[in-house]
Amino acid sequence: MDKYKNIKESFLNNFKDFENSLNGESKSDFHKIRKQAFNNFYELDFPDRKNEEWRYTNISPLLQQSFSIPNNNIKLDATDLPNHILKGIDAYVMIFVNGKFSAEHSHLENIQKGIKIRCLADCIKNNDKDLLQHFGKYADCKNNIFTSLSTAFTTDGAFITVDDNCVIEKPIYLLFLTKAGNVNIQTQPRNLIVAGKNSQLKVIEHFSSTDNSTYFTNTITEIVAQENAVIDHVKLQEESINAFHIARMEVDQERSSNFTSHLISTGGKLSRNDLTSKFNGEGGEAMLNGLFLIEKDQLFDVHSFIDHAKPNCNSHEHYKGILDDDSHGVFNGKIMVRKDAQKTNAFQENNNILLSTNSLINTKPQLEIFADDVKCSHGATIGQLDNDAKFYLKSRGIGEEASKEILLHAFASDVVNHIKIDAVKNYAEEIITERINERKKES
Repeated sequence: MDKYKNIKESFLNNFKDFENSLNGESKSDFHKIRKQAFNNFYELDFPDRKNEEWRYTNISPLLQQSFSIPNNNIKLDATDLPNHILKGIDAYVMIFVNGKFSAEHSHLENIQKGIKIRCLADCIKNNDKDLLQHFGKYADCKNNIFTSLSTAFTTDGAFITVDDNCVIEKPIYLLFLTKAGNVNIQTQPRNLIVAGKNSQLKVIEHFSSTDNSTYFTNTITEIVAQENAVIDHVKLQEESINAFHIARMEVDQERSSNFTSHLISTGGKLSRNDLTSKFNGEGGEAMLNGLFLIEKDQLFDVHSFIDHAKPNCNSHEHYKGILDDDSHGVFNGKIMVRKDAQKTNAFQENNNILLSTNSLINTKPQLEIFADDVKCSHGATIGQLDNDAKFYLKSRGIGEEASKEILLHAFASDVVNHIKIDAVKNYAEEIITERINERKKES
């Protein structure tokens, strides 16, 4: 047993209570997966800073807490949803409150032929064969304690399947809203997305909260892009400033598939994002873009891994960070080019602006290349706003604060402008403006 015995015992008690609430479902095939995952969780150790993958990310503040299973009877106030749902979004909308699907607040009318949008809870209850075929096959939980924990407590999330040759016009918008109140709760949202051959879809994951409570979100998304599928994925993470957010996304790409990820992250006391994309066939493309804006004592960590296991694939990764106060950012991006993955074209870059002398970024772009006919490059920059650029703007009558705002917007635009959904792009612009204005008031 490791030194964090108390929190493990807390999760053990939660799991016993969880099992007792399942009634007949406790004997289902799916619950066997949960039980095995919890056994894995109990045997594994939480990572500490001696672990190279967690070297710069201290999770002890998370492990010093205890979290309970949320109450299923939480009701939203009249202002809760309007304040958090994306304005002007034209999409199929699934709302999850404290990790549970809320049919009354969701909008799944007139769904286009060729797509199924279901909540995981119903699929688990019905012992859905498609779910069992894919669930946990990409985000393996044997050696990952947080994935084991997620799998053990999986009750709900989104299960999206798209038929072959089907182009879905509307995006699917998944809003995960936490209303914790004064209770430290845990939520374990689990999403599974399977796009058939020659299909296309857009998915938005949005994490938000009604107040600044302390709670723990442990979320996993598994994505399967079949041959020639095109998937555009956007994640907005703006959890409570006191929340803990651990996330993992596993993407399985088949021949000539195209996957794009956009991450905008502003929330959480501690947020960790693990993202893996694997090419299982030739001709695939992956683009990973991210922007994080953090302040006070926030910690943001992204670990990405692009696995070029097949030849003739392209990847492009660009993460940017704007850090203020005592915030701490971590970027660790690895690109693996395997022996047979000839004609690989891979680019990776991380750029960061530090707005205070106390902010800190640890950046580690990595290339591991075992093929000889490839084109790969990577790089990282850390600095402050360019003085020459500020002087140029001042010389044209633009004030100090306005100059900073223009330069920060320009810095972030490389990420934001790649977002194809207008409602999301506009919202990301609002977030940047709001953060800049907050800093202007404080100064």
